[in-house]
Amino acid sequence: MYRLKIDLHCSNITAGLLLALLALLVMSACSGPAPEQAAEEPVTVTVYEGARLIVGDGQVIENATFAVDNGQFVAVGAAGEVDVPAGAKRVDLTGMTVMPAIVDAHTHLSTTREALIEDLERRAYHGVGAAMSLGHDGEGAPLELRGEVIPGAAQYRSAGRGITSLEPGRSEVPHWVTTEEEARQAVRDEAARGVDIIKIWVDDRNGQYEKLSPELYGAIIDEAHQNGLRVTAHIFALEDAKGLLRAGIDAFAHGVRDQDVDDEFVALVKERPDVVLVPNMPNRGVPTDLDWLSGSMPAAELAEMQAAATERPEAQAAFAIQARNLVRLSEEGMRIAFGTDGNNPWAPHVEMEDMVAAGMTPEQVLVAATRNAADVAGLTGIGTVEVGKSADFVVLEANPLDDITNTRRVSAVYLRGEEVDRDALSDRWTAQSAE
Repeated sequence: MYRLKIDLHCSNITAGLLLALLALLVMSACSGPAPEQAAEEPVTVTVYEGARLIVGDGQVIENATFAVDNGQFVAVGAAGEVDVPAGAKRVDLTGMTVMPAIVDAHTHLSTTREALIEDLERRAYHGVGAAMSLGHDGEGAPLELRGEVIPGAAQYRSAGRGITSLEPGRSEVPHWVTTEEEARQAVRDEAARGVDIIKIWVDDRNGQYEKLSPELYGAIIDEAHQNGLRVTAHIFALEDAKGLLRAGIDAFAHGVRDQDVDDEFVALVKERPDVVLVPNMPNRGVPTDLDWLSGSMPAAELAEMQAAATERPEAQAAFAIQARNLVRLSEEGMRIAFGTDGNNPWAPHVEMEDMVAAGMTPEQVLVAATRNAADVAGLTGIGTVEVGKSADFVVLEANPLDDITNTRRVSAVYLRGEEVDRDALSDRWTAQSAE
């Protein structure tokens, strides 16, 4: 030990200065740690471990680990390959299967704010992370919801008002056009609303109307592309599908429904490898058990649906045409995406079963319903379980690669990293049905 001797008589340091120095030493000893020694920020990462992970691009990781922070995937890999930060929250998903949230690229949603939010909540309950409404969102539709984050609700995308020929007696929401200038102006009007895609109808509705002509849909496609927008088409007939391919269409909102596709159509598809088919399969016309919908709707409504799920040969014949077309085009390499039409939040699970019944594999269907559908909807931040993307995923009790109907066995849904309170939603809908 060393002693410090200070001669107040000989030193140039005055007693007052010495006292001040001693005071500073005491203050320093009592103060907190220096900034570089401050406590570290709390860990906000949640790590999910042990599940089979269906990535959404065709890859499957058995016994996966993935981490979520601030609503995004920050690490994804096999167990033992992901660094887990100390202090991270851990969630054991052993025995479960995880897949990306479903994307429905063809719906017709409600057009008032309150009803639309409920539509999006109902979809979230069933594992749908985003839905795109095609063509019936008029001037009063709340398109601003596309830019809002609604807790516990799917994302919203819209084609605004679609474009068709005159169809008196049907919906008057779409633009009715008869000249090329009207067609181009309709596109410009929707572009000004900031829509996500342009929707057109090329269909005479069983001979009731004059369908949109090649000159008109050609002008629409050209004007849309000039405005940086893609075009998706409602079709029925093979010849119209061929004309649309030649005109530069980007996507089909239905498959060909009047006959089997031919070699010429396949050749046109191969010339346009970026064109996407959203097959939108019709009802198969077979008895179906709907018990899996219990808790998501009023019991009386479910009973009515169950009673209608009977054997219908005419529906089976229509399904067979579209099934053969879907499988052939898938085998020929056409990009297949996913959509359900209408406004049924549970319909994606039926559509996936129908696509497998048509002849696609569960793996192909899951890619169509996640990554490919997200691409059609212009949602680059979802669709796969991938670092940097939004943490939108569904936890399933069983493997849909074994049986596609296992997508209905939902244990939990996460959107933007937050778990959807499915019990609260079910309780609310049950209470509403009892009123």
